Amino acid sequence: MLKKPFLIAEIGINHNGDINIAKKLIKNAKQANFDCVKFQKRDINSVYSKEQLDAPRESPWGTTQREQKIGLEFMEEEYDQINTFCKNENILWFASAWDIKSLNFLNKYNNTYNKIASAMIVDLKFLEAVAKQKKHTFISTGMSTEKNINDAVEIFKKNNCSFELMHCVSTYPMKVEEANLATIDALKKKYNCNVGYSGHENGVAVSLSALMMGISSLERHITLDRTMYGSDQSASLELKGMMQLTSSIEKMLLAIGEEKIGYITKEEHKIAKKLRSHIKN
Repeated sequence: MLKKPFLIAEIGINHNGDINIAKKLIKNAKQANFDCVKFQKRDINSVYSKEQLDAPRESPWGTTQREQKIGLEFMEEEYDQINTFCKNENILWFASAWDIKSLNFLNKYNNTYNKIASAMIVDLKFLEAVAKQKKHTFISTGMSTEKNINDAVEIFKKNNCSFELMHCVSTYPMKVEEANLATIDALKKKYNCNVGYSGHENGVAVSLSALMMGISSLERHITLDRTMYGSDQSASLELKGMMQLTSSIEKMLLAIGEEKIGYITKEEHKIAKKLRSHIKN
């Protein structure tokens, strides 16, 4: 029997450094009946080299990578506001850290969950640090070899930290023909764990197909406007798409029903009496 997956609205850096945009996205996630919102946290000097940060890049914040990265990064003041705002909206939040410093920073908020971004699944020291926190962790498997996933699973099992894998294809937006949702069953069989889906596709069809694979969690990027600045915006859902996704999930789960044979509804009894009135057995 399929169950409603845990729905994660990935805000990530789609707030573009604006706390008011973040708050609007949180309200949209709540309105669309998502279970939580998720952000991304980086210490840019830990994640990027000086050469990378000094490289040229045109953005609303300046002409270097450093200015762009700083412009997109929320600090303690913003996360304090997010923490309070989500409590007031009665919606959970957490964030995927991209380095140890950010992981330790986020720990002050005592959130229920952690997330391993696909980019971070190859950092074994980081995985150890996350697993040691003993928080239920969503592990995205984009850009990963089987060995990468094996190593991650081994670390979380060794540390007795609950986790679930999330099938993911790390292209933005992902082409439908690249989704390969059969991997969800393969991950379940090999690792004997819950498996979710983190999607970067346009629309909701692939996510709804993943639902039918029995996923335990579903993560989609969200945005106020898919044309806004940012590499994740075009692969994100606006409020209308979010509402379509959650409404469709509810209808699909309702439609699946129970495993019954020979079950006739009350309305069918009325129709049967009318349509079979000429039959004499």
